[in-house]
Amino acid sequence: MHPALSVIFFTTLSGAGYGLLFWTAYAVLCGQGQPRALLIAIAVSVVLSTIGLLSSLWHLGKPARAWRAFSQWRTSWLSREGVASLATFVAAVALAATLLPDLMDGDARGTMPSFDWTGRGIAVLAMAMAMATVFCTAMIYASLKPIPAWRHRLVPTVYVLFALFTGGLLDMVIRGPDSSALLLILLAAALWIMKVRYWRAIGAALPATRGDAIGLPGRTATVFERPHTEANYLTREMGFVVARKHAKWLRVASVALFAVIPIVLLAPVIVPHLHSMPLLVVAALSALAGAFVERWLFFAEAKHMVTLYY
Repeated sequence: MHPALSVIFFTTLSGAGYGLLFWTAYAVLCGQGQPRALLIAIAVSVVLSTIGLLSSLWHLGKPARAWRAFSQWRTSWLSREGVASLATFVAAVALAATLLPDLMDGDARGTMPSFDWTGRGIAVLAMAMAMATVFCTAMIYASLKPIPAWRHRLVPTVYVLFALFTGGLLDMVIRGPDSSALLLILLAAALWIMKVRYWRAIGAALPATRGDAIGLPGRTATVFERPHTEANYLTREMGFVVARKHAKWLRVASVALFAVIPIVLLAPVIVPHLHSMPLLVVAALSALAGAFVERWLFFAEAKHMVTLYY
């Protein structure tokens, strides 16, 4: 599939934003952190998710009609993503509202007060909706049967883990290092393993025949004449070709950026009383760059079954 940069930016930035909101809401739920830092984290998460969603509009043929997608939530994962993102935005605003009184009282640098059940409920809702939105985004692609590489069972899990990992790094950059560094190292290692398994799986031949491509499963279809005389929309958008050699090096680069470098940089963060903020900033930027390369490959290496006919 043609790797549209707008969609790649959307899935990378919005995923990081929703992951950041998840960790921020978790800190509120546990009564950790300072109100000012938590409010900044919520604001950054909303900005990242909004930038990602706006960039995705450029990929639409008629962006002005995007609002109509909300009405198809019963059958469309794209519509469910829109509904979930709106609900997440409302939950983020409500979560910020619970922190404002402490900020206005001048307790911005103090410890987090204990929340009542309403505040904790809002935090849980924000966490759930953030991950639900990322899951819906992943299912937009994982639900497409004509694209076997996207239909893989690991796609939703990888999307969610990338959101948690990149969001967790941004959370530590904003609120400072904490005990979650070890968890982020484990997330990076899990992503590394899952992506290797995924790439091995899609490296095999397409689990389909030319008969499947033209809607005749189980039938043998032969081509006596090419279906096109020159490049067209289908060959450009659904038959994007990336050289195997280039794909191999891009895979290595993505793993180095989103896993190896962050793991190396996060290891010293575990040591208490170490000034590790520069390491966290570099780790976060590296992870985002690696996620961008990984997402580019996710689109570029996927082949639509129609390419078996064309």
